[in-house]
Parts: sequence; C-alpha cells; structure tokens
Amino acid sequence: MKYGRELHENVFAPWRLSYMAYDVLKMELKSRQEDHPWTSQDESDFIQLLDNELSKVHDFVNAKLAEIDARITYCERTIQTIQKNPSMSSETNYTIMDEALTEILFDVNDLAKFTRVNFVGFQKILKKHDKWTGLDLKQTYVRQLREKPLDKQRFDVAIVYISALHDLCRTRGQTRTGNAAAGGDQNAFERATSKYWIHPDNITEVKAIIMLHLPVLIFNQEKKFEASDSAISSVYYDNYDFDLYTGRLQRDEGAEAIRFRWYGPVASPNIFIERKTHHAPWLDGASVKDRFRLKEPQVNSFVSRRLTADDIAREMRDKGADGAQIEDAHFIAKGIQQSFEEKHLTPILRVFYNRTAFQLPGDQRLRLSLDTDMTFIREDDMDGRVRRIGNNWRRQDVGIDHPFPNVPDKDILRFPYAILETKLQTHLGQEPPQWLTTLLDSHLVHEVPRFSKYLHGASHFYPDKIPLLPWWLSEMSVDIRKPRSENAGLSRSKSFKPLIDGKYRRAVLEEEERIKKSEAVSGGKSLPTPIGRRNSESTGNSYDPMLRPSSSTSAGFTAVDMHDSRPTLVNTSPPAVYDKRFSSMVDTAFNIKPSSSPNDKSYWRKSASVFARNESKDSNVGGGSELKKMGQAVEIDATKKKKMVKAEPKVFFANERTFISWLQFCALLLTVALNLLNFGDATSRITGGIFIGIAACIAIYALYRFERRAWMINRQIDGRYDDLWGPAVLCVLVVVALIINFYLRFRPGAT
Repeated sequence: MKYGRELHENVFAPWRLSYMAYDVLKMELKSRQEDHPWTSQDESDFIQLLDNELSKVHDFVNAKLAEIDARITYCERTIQTIQKNPSMSSETNYTIMDEALTEILFDVNDLAKFTRVNFVGFQKILKKHDKWTGLDLKQTYVRQLREKPLDKQRFDVAIVYISALHDLCRTRGQTRTGNAAAGGDQNAFERATSKYWIHPDNITEVKAIIMLHLPVLIFNQEKKFEASDSAISSVYYDNYDFDLYTGRLQRDEGAEAIRFRWYGPVASPNIFIERKTHHAPWLDGASVKDRFRLKEPQVNSFVSRRLTADDIAREMRDKGADGAQIEDAHFIAKGIQQSFEEKHLTPILRVFYNRTAFQLPGDQRLRLSLDTDMTFIREDDMDGRVRRIGNNWRRQDVGIDHPFPNVPDKDILRFPYAILETKLQTHLGQEPPQWLTTLLDSHLVHEVPRFSKYLHGASHFYPDKIPLLPWWLSEMSVDIRKPRSENAGLSRSKSFKPLIDGKYRRAVLEEEERIKKSEAVSGGKSLPTPIGRRNSESTGNSYDPMLRPSSSTSAGFTAVDMHDSRPTLVNTSPPAVYDKRFSSMVDTAFNIKPSSSPNDKSYWRKSASVFARNESKDSNVGGGSELKKMGQAVEIDATKKKKMVKAEPKVFFANERTFISWLQFCALLLTVALNLLNFGDATSRITGGIFIGIAACIAIYALYRFERRAWMINRQIDGRYDDLWGPAVLCVLVVVALIINFYLRFRPGAT
C-alpha cells in the first residue's frame, strides 16, 4: 500500500487539517521536474514548504499536550474535592470522572497515533525527495527534526497520572495499600511468563488498554514521577566463548545469566547484582532469579574480588539487616564470584529500555510490563577497541539519552518493537482475566515465546563467535502488523465516543461489576489454569499455553546450530508434557548478514538456517482417569478452548444452489452443441464439438468447487468462498469458441 493512501486511512477526522500535507509535498516534487531539472530554487522552495508542515504538526502536538495536561489537572482537583467532601462522594460522581479520564486517555492514544503517522510521513517524503532528485536532504534535515522531534514517545507521564486518577475512581477515593518498592522479593512466586512484540503503531493503545484494568506501578510513591524513572539499564556478563549465552539458549541444567542492573539515571547509587539460574540444583530443579544490592563504588571491587561475600555479609550485619537477607546475599555473592573466577566473565553487552509496569500494589497474582525504546550497546573489547576506560565495569560515555546519537553505529542496535511481558501466578490456580485474553488474541500483539534480550543482542553483534542463533531472528524480516480485529482495542463510534473492545466505558464498568458480584457469590474462587512448566521464575523465558495457544511460533525450539554441515534445530524445550504439546515441525530457511539492520530483509545472510513452526497436537495432556483433589491445578488441553460452532443448513443449501446454477449453464451449452452436431454442416459440427468440451470442463470444475466449499464449511476453515477465476475463464472460452466459429464460417474458400 502506498503511504499516501495509508495516511488517509489513519486520519482522525476532527484533526484532519492538522496532518502533514503529504500529497501536496509529493505533487511539488513531481510537478517541478516535469518541464525542467531540479534546481537550487526548487530545493529552497521545497525545504520552506517542508519546514512549514513540520512546524504545523509540531505546534499542534504541543497544543494538544498542553490541553491534555490542563484536563488532567482539572480532573485531579475535582477528585480531590470529591474525596474531601463526603456529601459529594457518590457512585455517580466517580463514574462521571472515570468517563472524563477515559476521554482524555483516548485523546492521548489518538495524539500518539497522530505523532507516529506524521513522523513516518516526513521520513517517507524525505526518502522520496532523495530518490527523485539525487540529493541527500534526509541527512541534512536531521537538525530540524531534532529541534522539533516527533519520534519520541512523550506520553508516558500523562498516562501515569491518568492511571493514578483512574485507580482512585475505581476504589471510590480510597488509596490502595501495598508495598510497591523496587528491589523487593521477586523469587517467592511461581509465574507463567509469556512475551510479545508490539509494533510502534500500537504501543500507546496497548498501554491504554492495560491501564483501564490495572494501575501503573510506581515504585517510589514519595517523589513526583519523571520520565527518567522508567529507565532500566543492565550490563550482561559472559566470556569470549559465550558459554553463558549457549547455556541459556540451549536451556542447559543450571545455565546462568549474570547482569548488573540499575534503575533511572546512570548516576543511580544502587546497583543490583542479579543471577538467573535455569533448574537450580539447590532448589531441586526449580528455576530462580536472585539478587542483592551494592553501592556503585563497590561494584569494581566486587568484580575484582577485593570485596568478598564475607565482606558484604559483615557490612549488612553491621547495618542491622535481617538474618535471612544476610544469608541469601552471602550465598548469591559467593556463587557469582565463583562463576567470575571459573568462567572468566567480562562485560559483554548493555541493554537499555523504558519500562511501564502494571500491577495492583501488594498483589502479585498478575503483573504486566511494557518495555519501549529498547537498545543494545556493546561493552566488550574483542575487536581491540577500548570501550571501558580503566577496565571499569561499564562504559562511562553512555547515559540514558535514547536514541543515543553519540554512540557509533557499529556499537548500537535499536530494537524496532516494544516488549510486552505477562506474568501470571500459577501456584494458586490463577487464570488470565477476559480482557487480557482479548488483548493477547487481538491484532495489537505478536507472540514470541522464549524471547531473550541478551540472546538477541549477542546474536546481532557476535554472529561469527557463537554456534547457535535464536529462532525468532527470522521474525525480524516479517511485518508483525495484522488486520484490525473486530471489537478489539480502542476505537470510536460514528459520533467519536470512546469504545473499548466495541463497548462504551459505562458498559465495561457494569460488566466488571457483574463479574465481581458473581465472584463474591461464589466465594471468590476462580478456575485453575494449567502450568506450562513445573516452576517458572518471574522473569524467565517460560511459556504458558493457557495464556495464548500458538500454532505459528516456535515455542519448543529456541536455537539453530550454525556450525553443522546442514544447520539443524537444537531442541531446548523441557521433556514430558511440553515436548508432546509441540511435536510437529516445518522447516524454513533464512540467511544472515551481521552488519545489516534488523528491519532489512538482508539482515540475516550468514548461512542457511532452519526454524521450526510447531503445532500443539496433544489432545489429552494431564487427562488421566485419576481424580484431582479440590483446589489442585489441573492441566487442560489448550486446543479445547476454541468451541466449534455448527454451520447452519442454509450455508450448505447456498453452496448447492451455486452448483446447480453452473449445471444449468452447462445444460444450456450442451443443448446448443447437440443441435449444431445433429443439424449443422461441417463447420457447425466443429463448433458443436468445442461447445461440448467446454460444457464437460465446466461441469467437472463446478463439481470440484462444490466439494471444496462443502469441505471448508464442515471444517470451518477461514478462506475465500467466492470464485475469482471460474466465471472469467468461462467467458474467455465461450468467446474463443465463437471466434473460431466465425473464422471457419467466413474464411476464404469456405462454402
């Protein structure tokens, strides 16, 4: 689809005049080159027109942001008034404010789409200009684009404030209680984790949908939220043989991932030393993520082992820390330092992103996180270039100023999508809510089981040094955008009223209230959900088939062997139930080129590789005759979730009527052919024979189409039921027969 048409289809009607005049700019490029070559005066006029459009769009965005801020402030003051005045604290008033905030949220979503569409439009017109004129305006116009940026998501702060006010409306002015502090215990719960890619066009919409059901989790409630508070940076350690990379990709027993993480600005004083272990032997095979905290000046001493685990425990004991925390920190620090010594670990890769977390404070049953602006930056010195001055534990020339314009291109990879991660408790039989199931089944997300940030970054920078590549690399050359799902996501009615999954906000609230009442009547119990794995760490690469069954992604295979004569898949899935659920494989080849962009189709052109597409074929997982105890989680086949709806008889009758119509035409054509054969001359007999052949072919074709449609209807297969080629071919054959008849009748020498 040409971008001009795509732009028109995505225009929000009330703001139509504020969009960039893409067609006008394109017409200027064409018309000025029809009668003369492109001149400097043409270039100057075009740049002036481009500047005018950029200023128009930028000023509109700023004006709308100011308007949104004013409306949020008004809602905040009104809710505070309602809270302080008991006579005004009614269900109706809070519902009115909830609807007002929903309207603001929809405007934020529309403004984000407006900004994205116009930014892409400027990129397209600059590319078209350079192609048609042979100049390089795209590079020289960067300064203007940076002065009036349209490519940065500047709506996170507004969404956070709207979320806080929405939550007050949900609780009718009561502040939620619960500990939302960062760095808490993240290992105490078993969670089923799934990961999804979000296209930039859908990021704000996904945030808004989640926010309508879960509040944004603010770790530090004592300070005003700032954009930098969402920044997360991690330095991953490995050796030059990439043993940790290979172990995590193959999911070996006891495989480790070690990273040093900090939150917010690079000057943050607290550094979290983290270790993720797959099937930890000290936990009887359970996977775990554990960590402890150090001050930034202590990190280099810890890496060089001048600061030992005993020193850390002694310091915590002097500060009066809990005995269990001291014991855990000592155990973790000792294990990490042992890995540093035995495996010769060194900083390899930094991963940066801005995270928006959604969770009820103090409620660990459901947690969602959305990571945007993901960037991978090299930290190693394998190519002979010193990136860490004085052998420091991290680079000191990189902050959190995404998109990091000062970092050389060969040191950086900007990931094109956002990452949505769902974490659902499994040990209590927690099932995903209906709104989450609708979101994960919609066009807004693209499931990528077992996706790993470190594995992706390392496979991009060091393809020649690693033996295995992750399966999802082939997905990078695919457009993950899908046709819009019906009644899914945020939309507007014909009168521009907000619709959530095709319903008005008031209807959604009534539905949620009805569900709460039904749960209260049933004692608050919910049906258990199956556990994809026996135990999953909170941030591990596990996969829960109940959250969203997938038949098109490689869930059981995560690696491709690149050093074999014929690259083969490395089976990295756990045994037993998981292997049976994903048993069929379809091989697809791809090539790798390490220096290309992941958006480029020539990105992976190194050597042929094979990927698996798995389908769940198991029909009786956990389905034995043995009865389960009350409240115990049972495994249910994910394929049975989708109910088969019986086709109505009129559908079959319509198929039969179509078949009979074709046979009627065949009978008519056959009648004409028999008359020509019985009562005509030699020329008529030839034409009659041709008509008989056409009638026979049409009858056979009509029978095939009838049986094919009946087969598709019986199995409820999504596909085309209309006939694109049959009528056209029939017309061509009849016309050809008539032409042959006229030729034979009137050719020279004919009697």
